[in-house]
Amino acid sequence: MASMRDIKRRRTSIQSTQQITKAMKLVSTVKLQRAKGRAENAKPYFDSVYETVTSVLSKTRGIVHPFVSGVDSDRIGIIVITSNRGLAGGYNSNIVRLVRDAGFDPSKTDIYNIGRKGREGLVRGGYNMAEDYSDCIDAPAYPDAMLIGAKALEDYSSGKIGTLYLAYTRFKNTVVHEPTLLKLLPVDVPEEAEGEGSGSKAVMNFEPEEEEALELIVPKYVNSLIYGGMIESVASENGARMQAMDSATSNAEEMISKLSLQYNRARQGAITQELTEIIAGANAIS
Repeated sequence: MASMRDIKRRRTSIQSTQQITKAMKLVSTVKLQRAKGRAENAKPYFDSVYETVTSVLSKTRGIVHPFVSGVDSDRIGIIVITSNRGLAGGYNSNIVRLVRDAGFDPSKTDIYNIGRKGREGLVRGGYNMAEDYSDCIDAPAYPDAMLIGAKALEDYSSGKIGTLYLAYTRFKNTVVHEPTLLKLLPVDVPEEAEGEGSGSKAVMNFEPEEEEALELIVPKYVNSLIYGGMIESVASENGARMQAMDSATSNAEEMISKLSLQYNRARQGAITQELTEIIAGANAIS
């Protein structure tokens, strides 16, 4: 059985840790409120951008353009969004697992990385880091998304990659965060839209020409989804960290209670032993 000194030292250490986890929970709660409002306000716009572009293309036939028909390359490009900090439960590992379980060959996959934790996990898995934009996730801004999108589109147009995906954590609410792998290029046309009869579709005319219109629309579509993914990921990160720190604080409280009970029992046993020795000594003298 551990001595009273060891129990007391361990209890003090856990109490110090509990103060840290409690402070981190409060900080994450404040950050979550800001990030949550930002994500919820922006989400309808980014969802509408995705639905609008796929809807437009579903009502159009005969367009031959790399953004729609694809390019001749078997390499995969994935924009992966994680965080620069840990202590967020399974937030970072869920995204790394999502990419690993997608079935892509690591030797034919280029990662456009956002977040140091994701980079560490994917490098160990043998994935190639094409670009690293980890600093962008600390304070996401639309110009950052434009920079990332421009590089990804350049590699796609040149045939360096043949498909582009976005891996991020979709923010549903404070406690539900869903790792999501979204295909960006070539743009997918919804199956239900393809199955509709031609009579139910409005005629889609492009002004200017189709190719020029796509050159204007698709980059904005890609940049918007990247920015939306960054905003939702930040909200999910803070929500996950708040939950993790809340669980850690509760676990520390349970451990402190158990150690306090052990300490009291050890103290009571020491007192009983001292009394027994005193009584035995007094009986021996008498």
